[in-house]
Amino acid sequence: MVAVHVNHEEYNYMTNNDAQCRICRSCGKKLMLKGERCNTPKCAMVTRNYIPGIHGAKRRGKQSQYGMQLSEKQRVKFSYGLREKQFKLLFEKAKKQGNAGEILLQMLETRLDNVIFRLGLAVSRAQARQMVGHSNFLINGQTVNIPSYQVQTGDIITIKNNKAKNKLFKEAMERAKKAELPGWLNWNLTDLEAKVLHQPGKDEVDQLANIQAIVEFYSR
Repeated sequence: MVAVHVNHEEYNYMTNNDAQCRICRSCGKKLMLKGERCNTPKCAMVTRNYIPGIHGAKRRGKQSQYGMQLSEKQRVKFSYGLREKQFKLLFEKAKKQGNAGEILLQMLETRLDNVIFRLGLAVSRAQARQMVGHSNFLINGQTVNIPSYQVQTGDIITIKNNKAKNKLFKEAMERAKKAELPGWLNWNLTDLEAKVLHQPGKDEVDQLANIQAIVEFYSR
């Protein structure tokens, strides 16, 4: 695998389906950017599992330490849908609080858009960001429409009453019934109420990449 370099145009994967696939192919791993489609034979990581470009199929080779660290950082950054400035600021904030790698993962997992994704209400984090941005949710009775909002232990997340009956949420609730919840979240489907039980531990977070390599990347 080679280092992953993605420019701002490519980053528009949030609205460009082909660019979403290019990012996964560059990272060499499924990042589930298209939700359910990523689990089908149509996934680009099944049909074109090589780096984008004319010579992509021949380019995977030995990787430098820097290239490996960069790839790991890009993989996590794009999985959670963050831009470089956002991701670096989050890392700097985590570093000030102690174990940078573990705290960074906690901060990423407790973003409201990720929580909505984990609850099964969205097929991808990109869709979850849209749902949050459209003011569909309440936290402790107050409307929150900021995807990066950090949920805290004890927070109660509910769907607005006027939103819960529309087609989007009827479909979302069917998905939520089948979702595999992480241990730090509780979902009361009867009352349409989710609760943050505690901050996620490292064993409750998907290991998308080598988090130590990310720490080393930003510590150079």
